[in-house]
Amino acid sequence: MSVAIARAAAAALLVAALAACSGGDAGSSNAAGERAAATLVPVTIAGANGRHVFRVERAVTAAQQAQGLMYRTDLPPDGGMLFHPYPADGGPPRAASFWMRNTPTPLDILFIRADGTIATIAENTVPFSEAAVKSGEPVAAVLELLGGRSAELGIAEGDRVSWPK
Repeated sequence: MSVAIARAAAAALLVAALAACSGGDAGSSNAAGERAAATLVPVTIAGANGRHVFRVERAVTAAQQAQGLMYRTDLPPDGGMLFHPYPADGGPPRAASFWMRNTPTPLDILFIRADGTIATIAENTVPFSEAAVKSGEPVAAVLELLGGRSAELGIAEGDRVSWPK
């Protein structure tokens, strides 16, 4: 997730955690899971090694993009998170910088150009790391997958990524 966005969200997460500790109802985490399930979208990656379809959550708002997959340990092999539009406030493609702070699961981070091709893949990012994971060029979307999936499926830079807009 974007370092700047993530820092801004850290305070909001602390407030939410404190609110949850003050007696939130047991069904609230279930409601959050239902909201996530309702936002799943199919993302297809097509390249020399075939066509692969993932069902991912979509992070559209700045708050959703700041949260990303932090704290998540339940990412299925065909799951992930799509950051589109990136950045959340729109505008032309920009260089992206993500980090793994508070993210316990290794991820493959795919940086996607405006034409839908993969610019860069950061494979098996280090859990909990605050080191910047950079796109290397302006991108219009970012896709996070379970760490190692890109190599396992032969997904490569230049492959085409599509989803319902």
